[in-house]
Amino acid sequence: MECTAIEFEVRDHIATITLNRPEQYNSFNDAMGREIEWAWQEVRDNDDIHVAVLQANGEKAFCTGVDIKGGATWFTKSNPWNSFDPGVTLSPKLHHKVWKPVIVAVHGLCAGGAMYFLNEADIIICSDDAEFFDPHANGGIVSALEPIGMVARNVPLGDVLRWALMGNEERLTPETALRLGIVSEVVPRAELRDRAREIAHSISERNPVAIQGTVRAIWESLDLTRSAALQQGLAYPLIGNPGEGVHPSGKKVPPTYR
Repeated sequence: MECTAIEFEVRDHIATITLNRPEQYNSFNDAMGREIEWAWQEVRDNDDIHVAVLQANGEKAFCTGVDIKGGATWFTKSNPWNSFDPGVTLSPKLHHKVWKPVIVAVHGLCAGGAMYFLNEADIIICSDDAEFFDPHANGGIVSALEPIGMVARNVPLGDVLRWALMGNEERLTPETALRLGIVSEVVPRAELRDRAREIAHSISERNPVAIQGTVRAIWESLDLTRSAALQQGLAYPLIGNPGEGVHPSGKKVPPTYR
C-alpha cells in the first residue's frame, strides 16, 4: 500500500510504523485510519515481521487524537447508529488480533485519542519531553473509550478520572506516567528511537511463535476471572511448546512440554 499519513518499513524482522502528519500534530484523519488498519494487518500476516515499533515524525507531538479540523469521517457518520469506535481501525489487539509485540515510542504531546495506540501496546517508552493529557473536557466532549482503555491497563482509577475530567490543565509528566505505569521507561529525547529499536531487536531474536503465544495468552486473560484465565492459559504452552522447537537462528530450543 502506498502510504502518505504513515511511513512503513520492515528491516531485521522489525516493522517500524511512523505517524507522518507532523504539521497536524499527527492527529488521525481518514487516510491515517486506512493506512494504520493496513499496517496492523501486514504486521499480523507477514511472518517475516516479529515485532512492531510505533513512533511519530515531527518535533512537537506523538499524536493529538482525531483531526478536529476535518478529514476524520470514517468513524463518525451522520447517523449516530452507524458510527463506530475508532479503535476498530487504530488499535492492534482487540480488533486486528496482532499478537506480535508492539512497542510504542512517545515524544512531545500525547493527547486524547492517542491513547488508542497506547492502550493496546505491549511496551511503551517515552522521551523526557512527553506530555499526556485529555482535551475532551475542554471541548465539552464526553471522554469514554480512551480512559476505559487506561483503566483496563490498571492505571489507577482516580488518576484516570483526574486525567479525563481536568482536560488540558492536567498534563502528566514523564515521571508521573512512569509512576502510574503508563510507560515503563523514560529516556532522553535524542535516544528515544534508538532505545525503542534496541528493545525491538532483542525481542525479534526470540522464537516468534513462543513470543506471540506469550502475548496472546496475557492479553486474552484480561477479560477472564483468574481461575478461568489460568485454565485457559494452560492451553497456550501445550500448543506453542509441543516438543523441541527451532529458534529462527537455527538453534534448537529445549521443550517445555513433551
